[in-house]
Amino acid sequence: MKFARLWVLIRREALATLRDPFTVSILIAVPLVALFLFSSILSTSVHDLPMGVLDFDRSPTSRRLVAQLEATRSFLPIALATRQQLDQALSDGRLSLALVLPDGLDRGVGKGRPPPGDAARRPQVQVIYDGAETVLAGNAEAFLGATLAATALQDAGVAAAIGQASAGGATSMQRPPVRVLVHALFNPTLDGQPFMIAGTFGFVLSFATTLIIAVSVVNERFSGTFEQLQVTPATTLEIVLGKVLPLSAVFSLDVVLMMLAAGFVWGVWPAGSVIFFLLVSTFYQVISLSLGLLVSATSATAQEAVAKTVLLATPLIQLSGFALPIQNMAWPFRWIAELIPATHYIRVSRGIYLRGEGPLDLIGELSVILLMGLVLGGLALRAVGRRE
Repeated sequence: MKFARLWVLIRREALATLRDPFTVSILIAVPLVALFLFSSILSTSVHDLPMGVLDFDRSPTSRRLVAQLEATRSFLPIALATRQQLDQALSDGRLSLALVLPDGLDRGVGKGRPPPGDAARRPQVQVIYDGAETVLAGNAEAFLGATLAATALQDAGVAAAIGQASAGGATSMQRPPVRVLVHALFNPTLDGQPFMIAGTFGFVLSFATTLIIAVSVVNERFSGTFEQLQVTPATTLEIVLGKVLPLSAVFSLDVVLMMLAAGFVWGVWPAGSVIFFLLVSTFYQVISLSLGLLVSATSATAQEAVAKTVLLATPLIQLSGFALPIQNMAWPFRWIAELIPATHYIRVSRGIYLRGEGPLDLIGELSVILLMGLVLGGLALRAVGRRE
């Protein structure tokens, strides 16, 4: 590969892109429109949600509560032995919800309603949410509150305690014998916009990049300029890089533009490293652009390329965790979701944006993204090479 020849190809692609007003408008409008449209989308239900249970009481009352929660099919209780295990499971994303049942719960319930001044001695039931999973946390809170209200603890006042914790004040003149403390990690206000904004980066960098390069290459094939490029001394790798690198630079600027818009309009800034987020986003674009080259290699017209890209966008929205939590999907769709590159990028994006995670925290997802990039990049090289 000769860098002088590669620079000519990059310069050629950059000029061709900037000369096309439609392409330029798409590159600017699509990210911002997607950001504005999806920033308020919140929709999900709670089904078989893994819930860590730390039972210090180990009494009939605590076991009955856990059994009734499991019977609703909304939660899947997972017994934990120590608080350290619970904190680790919440921090690494294996759990989005945890319930801590204190020692003395059974005795506290049996005492009935203590006098108002006896609040300090009431057992405290802790409900802990991962606030980064905003949609899931909000729905889980409602489901859990309704379930506790329907259990045998209702007469003892646990449901009323949850109402006090959620409303920030007393709902009755009588104090219940058990207090419930609710904590939301990473996103205490359960604001839905950070959740959706972080996921929108994955949608834009998956859909828009694939569409732009697929249509661009198909149009060049139709006009004959791509075939002329293939008979030059440029290698397949140089041709692919000449296409990918300029568009990658443009979409990197789009990422910066989206970050600024999210920050100044909604006040949502990355909790983690901005540089790390930009580096991961830039590499992820190589995956999407490679996928666009594969789409163009199997499309005869620009209309066909657009149709295939829109078809690919359906699983991107439905299965990647962008709008709907993967935990609530049937297991075959969970497996399919793991095969979608956007699934792993969206996890990384939300990890950086909401939890402030770094490379070591996200090493698993980053490894998958790297592997998928190598595979799709190799397939894109083969697809372009077959046309020589």
